[in-house]
Amino acid sequence: MPQLIILPNDEFCPEGIVIETNPGTSVCRALLDNGIEIEHACEMSNACTTCHVYVREGFDTIEESDEIEDDLLDKAWGLDPDSRLSCQAIVSEDDLVIEIPKYTINQVSENH
Repeated sequence: MPQLIILPNDEFCPEGIVIETNPGTSVCRALLDNGIEIEHACEMSNACTTCHVYVREGFDTIEESDEIEDDLLDKAWGLDPDSRLSCQAIVSEDDLVIEIPKYTINQVSENH
């Protein structure tokens, strides 16, 4: 079973965490299922950037992003070459190291 190693993030998991998930699960779903309340304003429908993450290790083991995701990522805060929308990044058989950005662009967040 692949592991997601989540790097420390002051808001979501200050100590960092390692979680196990099934291949075929989105990174976003795995985070939510394990109590990491990452924002996902569009309910994981590939229509916003609030679930943006960095895949620091294992990036090449997940399927490539499509044109819609790429267009959305262009609008994400802090975009870098390891950026993905966690709702679209599907876990394979390999472990991933994930960093949750410090900020997100969400004009309608109910958590703030």
